[in-house]
Amino acid sequence: MPVMTCLEDFRLLAKKRVPKAFYDYADSGSYTEGTYRANSDDLAALKLRQRVAINVDARSTCTTMIGQEVAMPVAIAPTGLTGMQWANGEMLGAIAAERFGIPFTLSTMSICSIEDVASVTSKPFWFQLYVMRDRGFVKSLIERAKAAKCSALVLTLDLQILGQRHKDLKNGMSVPPKLTLDTLLDLAGKPGWALRALGGRKTFGNLAGHIKGGEDGGGIQTLSKWTASQFDPTLNWDDVAWIKQQWGGKLILKGILDVEDARLAVQTGADALVVSNHGGRQLDGAMSSIQALPAIAQAVGDQIEVWFDGGIRSGQDILKATALGAKGTMIGRAFLYSLGAMGGEGVSQMLQILHKELDVSMALTGTRDIKDVGPQILVR
Repeated sequence: MPVMTCLEDFRLLAKKRVPKAFYDYADSGSYTEGTYRANSDDLAALKLRQRVAINVDARSTCTTMIGQEVAMPVAIAPTGLTGMQWANGEMLGAIAAERFGIPFTLSTMSICSIEDVASVTSKPFWFQLYVMRDRGFVKSLIERAKAAKCSALVLTLDLQILGQRHKDLKNGMSVPPKLTLDTLLDLAGKPGWALRALGGRKTFGNLAGHIKGGEDGGGIQTLSKWTASQFDPTLNWDDVAWIKQQWGGKLILKGILDVEDARLAVQTGADALVVSNHGGRQLDGAMSSIQALPAIAQAVGDQIEVWFDGGIRSGQDILKATALGAKGTMIGRAFLYSLGAMGGEGVSQMLQILHKELDVSMALTGTRDIKDVGPQILVR
């Protein structure tokens, strides 16, 4: 086993082990990738205040997210094509998250289905919903999530029109991968991935029977073309109200980057909102998530739980987001890098590393309880 010290170790190993098309899918932003880079760069620019001679014994990173106890203020974000980073990756990620004590969110665009993940977990997980043109199918996904006893629905609001990701177009991104000469040469250099893939799921598990052209999802030509034809660009706040009524449980709205939208999110009666620009994969040129967070937290943080997503690469980043008003965070690429590098064991190690970084950074800023973190720990 390689010695992993930080998230960058996982990223570099994943780049060696995961086929190029799937690694690029995870590690890319839209257009110039300016917002993608800004997410992590702006977090890195924030500086922590070092404090000394303060009793920081018996520290606690435990808190709650929408009433659920968590070992640290982190949930695994919904990520598409996770099972293409490592065979059956969604199931492995859910197991690792449950063991560590944080929530796992399954994407609509997952390789493993809702039922697959339910079969390997003993505690409720969360399900993320994309709104498609076929509202009957949307309703069926909600019903399946209920049947699987999912404890929250994460409604993503910022991907009804797909931002162009140049790498996906150049790679001819498809699921399953097209067996071109370039693909075969790439797979030849990743025998471990190819061997594992033989025994894993290979298509979008939640969409089986819905994709025109085959029960197993074989009708997809490219991800971008299918998304453009299926995702509903008419999505509006009335639809959010309808989904909330259909679901009837805890609702999280993901993709909020503007104070006005945050206020509208509050009016829906949702339980939490996630300040997010979809990891820089949608509107290139939008502000980074950490830039948007303080104003949104100040405007609505006393009315709804405000969470943060975008650019987290360390426990220090979790601490910084918490200091600026986030009551929870979501990690996507950190999850995908660690999964692609070492499977479920990689996810477990990544969570341990993030937790240790968070704990040590709390101590060195004079903080004993994550719930007491505020802007006082940042250099102004």
